[in-house]
Amino acid sequence: MARDRVQVLGHVARPVYEVWAVVRDFCGPWHPLIATMRAERGGLIRAFAVTGEDTFYREQLTWLSDSDRTLGYTHLEGIAGCEAYDARIAVSAADKGGAVVTWTATIAAPSARLAGICEGTKAIFEMGIAALATASPAPGAEVPDQGSAPPETIILDNLPRLALSVTPEVPGDALVVFLHGIGGGRQNWLAQQMTVGGLMRSVALDLRGYGGSTLGARQSSVEDYCDDILRVKSHFGAARLVLVGLSYGSWIATSFAMRYPQMLAGLVLSGGCTGMSEAGPDEREAFRISREVPLNAGQTPADFAPAVVNVLAGPNADLATRAALAQSMAAIPAATYRDALLC
Repeated sequence: MARDRVQVLGHVARPVYEVWAVVRDFCGPWHPLIATMRAERGGLIRAFAVTGEDTFYREQLTWLSDSDRTLGYTHLEGIAGCEAYDARIAVSAADKGGAVVTWTATIAAPSARLAGICEGTKAIFEMGIAALATASPAPGAEVPDQGSAPPETIILDNLPRLALSVTPEVPGDALVVFLHGIGGGRQNWLAQQMTVGGLMRSVALDLRGYGGSTLGARQSSVEDYCDDILRVKSHFGAARLVLVGLSYGSWIATSFAMRYPQMLAGLVLSGGCTGMSEAGPDEREAFRISREVPLNAGQTPADFAPAVVNVLAGPNADLATRAALAQSMAAIPAATYRDALLC
């Protein structure tokens, strides 16, 4: 099986946030070749036909980060002879104004087909980047708030590596630290970071093994999570912390608060409690086993993400919210999910 890489770069004479608002609409029909488009699995998969063809294509979103303005997807069906096709779009600010769009695909196919697939991919990418000069988000599509400066990504390189989304510095000695749930990631907190960014500096942390962070050398413990928060506090020189936790993140935030109450300026918890620490050994073991059943059967979080979304999403959750939740869950490595369950 042969493999090749296609990369197309282009400049778009529009503000970077306008270009990203179009690109991030994964199921939006903004590419000029799209004839019909429909969203599946809450927007995690797009199914479409192109002008002049009878073939129906399906692609799955694998990554979306508003802080990095990057989007990844993989081909599911439609390209004849294609064994693997993973693509990524990145939108960044150009030095002299406007936006730079970098569209990349790694393709695996039989040698006889690979060159043709790559040639077609290059033409599609070029046409898509050209269309971004005038394309608009589909009606009703979510557009990131541009009222505050978006967070930037910072990596703390000492092992384990920690990936952070960080808002610009503002006056004050407190730092808000957002901790996501077991099925989430730091990108889930973008709206909250944009809201508080003008008042307090904030950090959204990818927990160990999630997103851009790595697992440690051993099974993670609550002490490890607390140490990671201390690393973040030390890196930014914060005098006090406001911890904001969702579900699993609430358990971590509460555990930190019990150990270091003097370091806190605030504690905000959503959908959390003290975890299974108040349950007996049998109940804790039953909980762990039930959550591990899909993993032991060879499934990954991407396989059971739709079922999780149906349980967690509220009755008023719109398609964009459900899609974001599904994307977060689908992006989690099986090893990371198991590590969190065993913590």
